[in-house]
Amino acid sequence: MIRVQLADDQALVRAGFRALLDGEEDITVVAEAADGEEAVELARTHRPDVVLMDVRMPRTDGLRATARLTADPTLAGTRVVVLTTFELDEYVFGALRAGASGFLLKDMEPAELLDAVRIVAAGDALLAPRHTRRLIEAFVAQAGPDAGPADGELAQLTSREREVLALVGQGLSNAELAERLVVSPLTAKTHVARLFTKLGARDRAQLVVTAYETGLVRPGRR
Repeated sequence: MIRVQLADDQALVRAGFRALLDGEEDITVVAEAADGEEAVELARTHRPDVVLMDVRMPRTDGLRATARLTADPTLAGTRVVVLTTFELDEYVFGALRAGASGFLLKDMEPAELLDAVRIVAAGDALLAPRHTRRLIEAFVAQAGPDAGPADGELAQLTSREREVLALVGQGLSNAELAERLVVSPLTAKTHVARLFTKLGARDRAQLVVTAYETGLVRPGRR
């Protein structure tokens, strides 16, 4: 059973999400928060698998709440999906950098939300890679070519690990990595796990951000 927590300041939105999610046999909503502060408190109590986090909320916004959740070692098994009305919302980019697993637009189809919850809960490939890449490309391009971390962040990586990071930045799943590199799926998974450790990344979304910010993947190019 996938345990989900909702965080949105609109009661009607939460009610709609709850009705949809609780109607599935493998998903249950364990808590609802009306602001970011409450979202953090409830997550620490209920330890959900997935938090659906609205960006703009009172007291503590979704960005700060996401950063606090992903920095809490007791919530290492909790994944955050950011919900927004705007596809290129600067808050969403900040949330991805803070450790969110991806983002969804509030006008998504019901099936998209259900798929997203299951994908993130399983720890599989990056959620909505096309949307997420487009968001990251927009903000990296806006920041300029000299912005972001220095190449020193990549110094600790082997040439193979840099290659893997670049491919992850392009949105490839572990299975696609294995095919591209002509290695076993287990070897591909091991390469990605080493990137998590060396770069201190919590999620594939953070690896994608790093790939762009260090120039391994450039906006508009693959």
